[in-house]
Amino acid sequence: MLDKNSRIYVAGHRGLVGSAIWKNLQERGYSNLVGRTHAELDLMDPVAVREFFDREKPDAVVLAAAHVGGIMANLKYRADFIYRNLQIQQNVIGESWRHGVSKLLFLGSTCIYPKEAPQPMTEDCLLTSPLEYTNEPYAIAKIAGLKMCESFSIQYGCNYIAVMPTNLYGPNDNFHLENSHVLPAMIRKIYLADRLGYGDWDAVRRDLDKRPVTVSGAGNVRTVCDGSSAESDILTTLASYGIRPDSVTLWGSGSPMREFLWSEDMADASVHILLNVDFRDVADQGMAVNADGIREVRNCHINIGTGKELSIREVAEKIAAEAGFGGQLLWDSSRPDGTMRKLTDVSKLHSLGWHHSVEIDEGIHRLFGWYVNGI
Repeated sequence: MLDKNSRIYVAGHRGLVGSAIWKNLQERGYSNLVGRTHAELDLMDPVAVREFFDREKPDAVVLAAAHVGGIMANLKYRADFIYRNLQIQQNVIGESWRHGVSKLLFLGSTCIYPKEAPQPMTEDCLLTSPLEYTNEPYAIAKIAGLKMCESFSIQYGCNYIAVMPTNLYGPNDNFHLENSHVLPAMIRKIYLADRLGYGDWDAVRRDLDKRPVTVSGAGNVRTVCDGSSAESDILTTLASYGIRPDSVTLWGSGSPMREFLWSEDMADASVHILLNVDFRDVADQGMAVNADGIREVRNCHINIGTGKELSIREVAEKIAAEAGFGGQLLWDSSRPDGTMRKLTDVSKLHSLGWHHSVEIDEGIHRLFGWYVNGI
């Protein structure tokens, strides 16, 4: 049982997920928190991770650090997504076991489920049919992580639980024009198009100063456009991402259905599980006896979501309305749609005593305000 003095290490405490969990723990009175930036601790370095655990001796670990990105990033950098995430998980979960950590919470993703999974997706859909190709390497890494949690808990009696959040959005999100997830990407594109339409170059330049347009290659990141660039260069660069004064071209057909969860709701659910749910609570639900009389324990992870979905097109229209954007929303069907539906079944989560509170309209309003006010 964790108390207010328990030393809790939040891996990835500066990211969308980790920062929300850190804030939630603080609001609940947990102040003995440990966090390290990537510059301070490279979680892919096994020696550095072991030395960190030797020094800090955490009582509990929240593994929210991950190498993440949108459809195009997952498709383009397949090796990075599987290699980096497997390394991070191997090091953090392994050192948690070696150092006797009493509780570990592993953050995964609902992309672990098959492309053609029955909707809504229950935890038992895992490994029943092929994965979506675009993010298969990332999904396999996350499946490995949740199976590590199950396996350490079964073999060694650890108390490691894996949660699988649906599509997240909220403060500290990634708004990169190519590598971000769909909702923050649309917020930024629609905002920039709206400002271009009004000729508000000060706002456009402030945006590009805070988040320059960059490209990666040969291990380097190069800035191709920022707030100091010429107007003609800015217009050309933004147009290459479908951003124009009178229109925004978005990826895909707009038809896929998606479920979105406010990141602070996700954090509240995660902390609720960290503090109130033990592995044995979910293992009992995931237990069955096979034909050989072996008691199988599997699918002990927990979906975190709203159980509600809407189309990408509907989300774009809500963002445009929030921004007051009067231009056209166009769709580039040459870009991949990904899985057409990814709705989670949240019955297990509800049975464990947690429900979401922020609906999509309120969430878009909050995130758009956070984004604009922070520029």
